[in-house]
Amino acid sequence: MSTLETQSAGAITPSGGGFLAGDTPPEAIFTAEDFSEEQRQVKATADRFMNEQVIPRISDFEQQKPGLARDLIRRAGDLGLLAVLVPEAYGGLEMNMTTAQVVAESVGRYAAFSTTYGAHTHIGTQPLVFFGSEEQKQQYLPRLITGEWLAAYCLTESQSGSDALNVRTRAELSSNGEHYILNGEKMWISNGGWADLYTVFAKIRGEEFTAFLVERGMEGVRPGTEERKMGLKGSSTTAVVLDNVAVPVRNVLGETGKGHRIAFNILNIGRLELGAACVGGGKEALSESLRYAKQRKAFGRPIAEFGLMQHKLAEMAIRLFAMESLVYRTSGLIDARLAALSWNSANAAAEHLKAVEEYAIECSIAKVYCSEALDYIADEAVQIHGGYGFHQDYAVERIYRDSRVNRIFEGTSEINRLLIIGMLLKRAGQGRLDLMPAIKDALREAGGGAGEGSMDDGAALAAERRMLRGMKRAALLCAGAAQQHFGKDLESEQEVAAGVSDMVIGIFAAESALLRARKLLGAGQGDAAADMARVIVSDTADRVRLYATTVLAALGGGPSAAKLIEAVNRSTSHPPLDTISLRRGIARRLLPAERLVV
Repeated sequence: MSTLETQSAGAITPSGGGFLAGDTPPEAIFTAEDFSEEQRQVKATADRFMNEQVIPRISDFEQQKPGLARDLIRRAGDLGLLAVLVPEAYGGLEMNMTTAQVVAESVGRYAAFSTTYGAHTHIGTQPLVFFGSEEQKQQYLPRLITGEWLAAYCLTESQSGSDALNVRTRAELSSNGEHYILNGEKMWISNGGWADLYTVFAKIRGEEFTAFLVERGMEGVRPGTEERKMGLKGSSTTAVVLDNVAVPVRNVLGETGKGHRIAFNILNIGRLELGAACVGGGKEALSESLRYAKQRKAFGRPIAEFGLMQHKLAEMAIRLFAMESLVYRTSGLIDARLAALSWNSANAAAEHLKAVEEYAIECSIAKVYCSEALDYIADEAVQIHGGYGFHQDYAVERIYRDSRVNRIFEGTSEINRLLIIGMLLKRAGQGRLDLMPAIKDALREAGGGAGEGSMDDGAALAAERRMLRGMKRAALLCAGAAQQHFGKDLESEQEVAAGVSDMVIGIFAAESALLRARKLLGAGQGDAAADMARVIVSDTADRVRLYATTVLAALGGGPSAAKLIEAVNRSTSHPPLDTISLRRGIARRLLPAERLVV
């Protein structure tokens, strides 16, 4: 069996990162159109909660009206929205990863509440689900899923942001061996001022990175004052000071010295859920912009009729289509791995984490692509609104400010770019991915044409499929050439590593959009999706060519580099595409619906 595929729970599922080395059939991916009836009902519940309980109270939430956040979290708990990924044994709903993304997308429509919700349900609650003892789960999970208690996740410190393991918070075992005494200060803690339960990371004996469950009521726990932030003004962000806090030994989460397993695995889940929240925020910005463009007139006409406005609206939708496609493709991959797994099995938590870790590359791609696409969408939303977009009476002003932090959340986009290429090459070296043969083939075929390999020219979106195959060849060629040139020093050549990752990110987004469009066309629908896929594949091919040229030029030049650049140009070249007409057509479909249309 190829390492591109792995036998899991009685079914064959693609390996994480395997999309780069082969073709994926449309029917193999999960899309938003594949939601089950249960997932559609959950989405309707989450949307109704946002429409009726949260959106009308944004003004109060932005001012941090006392008790409002806790009230809304409790209401979400009453609807089951806090319990999606929690096992039934502890009162949870025990649903799958896709259902969690459905809720995250809906809640993402208002970023400050989304941050409060995510800090509680995802990075606040999931460490307990996956690493808690039976006693810890019984004690805390029922309180968390009802919203009786709020949770927070305390990893970051003033000097340890991206360098997560470089914490100064210390834990010393008491003389009687019954408590750990915690001292230190955590920074930028979401829900810091409101939480009842903190997952705190500290070092035992100065080196054993360990997680602890710390209750707000423990003596010596002191949240700081609310930070003065650019955005997310309605959420709580504080320091958390730990001054000789006596934490019972039974409140160690997981194993001592193994806190990194908790930190990094939970971040993978957080990255995917951040991507889903960005989808929700982007849809809100697009709808606001479509409504405004139809109402606002200039020179006697609605600005929605002008070409440059249509370009902006269409491009916002195109990126949203790719965001949505790659998020649910990734959650579908994780769910396929877990399809036959029961939480009643002895190793259920480990198997869940193994499935998430398998797609850590795709989770990092979701974080980077979706956070940066939302920044673009929010910026264009302000531009469409003109001067009003700069005014606090209009939602897009808040959306713009709130979106910026997503590129910092869950590991900065720079760190995730380095992780993507690092994980790909490490897995290839371990034999977990068939990248090395594909890389060798790309290097050997550098003198060949871009159109190698058979493909049915009469099939739907055949030209785009050829272009995507050429992009993958270019990315593999650059990855192989960079590794050959720099060897183990590649991780220090951050611009080169990030350039290869940018190619990989773009390819996964474009392929997800293309596969979804082909799947829709196969079902007799999806003309709008096909047009969006054509534009994103064409534009991505041009960007891949630019990234590849930049990477290869850094390898020292000479005839070999020139030959590789020539091969990249052939692989990524394509006939001109009338993207102006395509974008106009996309915009015309969007305007009557005032939302994303596929």
